[in-house]
Amino acid sequence: MNQGWIYRERVTRRDVGRSLLDYYSQRYPHSSRDEWQRRIEQGQVWVDGRQASARYLLALGQQLAYHRPPWQEPDVPLEFDLLHEDADVLVIAKPSGLPVLPGGGFLQHTLLALLQQRYPQNPPTPVHRLGRGTSGLLLLARSPAARSRLSQQMRDQTRQAEILSTKIAGLHARLDSPIGSHLHSGWYTSDIRLPEHLRDRPLRKTYLALIGKTDLPNRFTITQPIGKLPHPVLGYVYSAVSDGLPAYSEGQILWQQGDRTLVEMTILTGRPHQIRIHLAAVGYPLLGDPLYGPGGTPHLPDSQTNSETKSETNSETKSETKSETNSAEASEKLPVPGDCGYCLHAHQLTFLHPTQQQAMTFAVPAPFAQR
Repeated sequence: MNQGWIYRERVTRRDVGRSLLDYYSQRYPHSSRDEWQRRIEQGQVWVDGRQASARYLLALGQQLAYHRPPWQEPDVPLEFDLLHEDADVLVIAKPSGLPVLPGGGFLQHTLLALLQQRYPQNPPTPVHRLGRGTSGLLLLARSPAARSRLSQQMRDQTRQAEILSTKIAGLHARLDSPIGSHLHSGWYTSDIRLPEHLRDRPLRKTYLALIGKTDLPNRFTITQPIGKLPHPVLGYVYSAVSDGLPAYSEGQILWQQGDRTLVEMTILTGRPHQIRIHLAAVGYPLLGDPLYGPGGTPHLPDSQTNSETKSETNSETKSETKSETNSAEASEKLPVPGDCGYCLHAHQLTFLHPTQQQAMTFAVPAPFAQR
């Protein structure tokens, strides 16, 4: 059992005058109205530091706190390989199944908790994320200055991708795609002139993914935008959508054997679940992916997947809170991003050291990459 957790939030204008029970049951439908009623009656939900009744009417700016009792977290691999450590950065290899951050019923069984145990005075913070089911390389910063400089490299790379996506849209080398014109033959990073300040950026993240039999070209580019779709358990999940944020991936077929194909994917943007969504969007989801099917949309009830509406939740932190509080019963009914089963591995990572100003490259083999 873990120690439990307190989920805190503040009442906004849209929730003024709503009852405490309406607020929680409508905002977090992963639990039934009766369940929220029982939690409030048991004193687990507080308003401004005090217990309140289910009928209590909320006012602007009030602090809400749900005191979740201790719970038994699912078993996960509780180890990682340390590949590099200095005063500024940490590079590790994460196993599949280990969540990076709290969420989806995980609190102590996370990489963040393991790092806090190993480095109690100044735990490193991830510069980017890996999904729970994704294995491989993860870069962490050990100081605010290092995090700022590494994050700037990430932003520069995203800006590169936005420029490339815009310019590629006018080029002719396109293939037929199940969702339109977001699949392109070849690569474009070396063909399109970028602004001077964005050239020769060393940050590069390369993954290995296992998909089924495919007729994708040997080299290809995917520019499908990624945005949010409503999810009845989490509030929203990321998906292929027409009006999402720009996303840019370059792929290369490494080998095909029967109904298995190993693909190398390099991403310039770091949208959530980008490789899973992009390969599914062009008709080739990762083998074993429980969430994303052809088209790049999640397996959800028709009323959810057919509507590309934006979630009312404005921050990813709130999404994490919803995920953290969902019940085991709800998680079993619908797939969520943290479900494992797919084969995706962060194979190679190159970045500019934040203080030494030299390019550093690390690589770890994928456990599923053998023919």
